[in-house]
Amino acid sequence: MKSNAEMQRDVIAELTYEPAIDPGEIGVIAKNGIVTLTGTVRNYAEKLDAAKAAERVQGVRAVIDEMHVSHPCIQHRADEDLAQAVLNTLKWDTRVPDEKIKFKVNHGWVTLAGTVDYKHQQALTEDAIRNLTGVRGITNLIEIKPRVVASDLKSRIEEALRRSAQIHEQPITVEVEGNKVILQGTVHSRAEHHEAHRIAWSASGVSQVEDHLTVAHPLEASTVPAAFASDDIT
Repeated sequence: MKSNAEMQRDVIAELTYEPAIDPGEIGVIAKNGIVTLTGTVRNYAEKLDAAKAAERVQGVRAVIDEMHVSHPCIQHRADEDLAQAVLNTLKWDTRVPDEKIKFKVNHGWVTLAGTVDYKHQQALTEDAIRNLTGVRGITNLIEIKPRVVASDLKSRIEEALRRSAQIHEQPITVEVEGNKVILQGTVHSRAEHHEAHRIAWSASGVSQVEDHLTVAHPLEASTVPAAFASDDIT
């Protein structure tokens, strides 16, 4: 098991290695597998990239995102201008059901609302605007209201988990209650945890995924909840 100092060193190294991140203003605190990121970043996309970079370091069990977006004056954008850019971006992205999406902009913070049929549509809407100049943060309040509840939902998700090359031979239990999927069991890494989530959300008819998965280190007997303190939409 890594010491706190080793974990901090490895996370800093990963932030430095990632070309999309300027680690100069990012602080890293590591304690018992939990990494806290502080400081400032240049834009919202960099904020998300830094959290993901820390998350993929071996031994990291949870990431707490306390970073702030600090735009240079040259990147300042009036809310009206940003709102028009968001509107155009959603309209031009064929993956996004823009007619179902509403939003508001307040001092660079974009709040998304509306209803979609699938989880990936919720995530793609946010991804479409995350790199726009002037975005300081995004609150995703888009609801998922599937048109159909599949009667074979449980078996289809279990089969998809078995097919996945990223899921090792750790038992994942799938339970279905109406539109809700409940995942239980143990995975080896955060990557496996995300893959299990992706598979569950990809099934037609799912409007909620309840996560009881744990992330375990191969050399340790104990496990901890696979919690992720920052937004875990994608």
